[in-house]
Amino acid sequence: MAENKRRGEDAGDDRQHDEDVVDETAGDDVTDANATDADEPVSRGGTTTRSKARAESADSKPKTKADDGRVGVFGRVARFFREVVAELRKVIWPTRKELLTYTAVVVVFVAVMLTIVAGLDFAFAKGVLWVFGNPS
Repeated sequence: MAENKRRGEDAGDDRQHDEDVVDETAGDDVTDANATDADEPVSRGGTTTRSKARAESADSKPKTKADDGRVGVFGRVARFFREVVAELRKVIWPTRKELLTYTAVVVVFVAVMLTIVAGLDFAFAKGVLWVFGNPS
């Protein structure tokens, strides 16, 4: 058989080959050289590993509402406020001098932008009146 065979081609041969591999390696205690954790099962493409993973995932589902992490409305609101307070404690608040400096910079910037926009508005208004004429 070709080593780089794609899934879906000659599926009957794949199943037979996978069962042979699982049966041959079932009694071996030797771990794979590339495996990083000895506790995890080594996947050889057989159905044994897949069914074991499905069984483990079915067992790991939470049994009650409290186990799966669902919280009521009031619990979520309380958690939100706790997180807000925690984030506000991380904030580096400006000193009074820095606050006044930043405020002055913002006011000056807004005044400059207001002047530019007002000047352009006035210029375009005069240009439109000049092009289309002034009826009065």
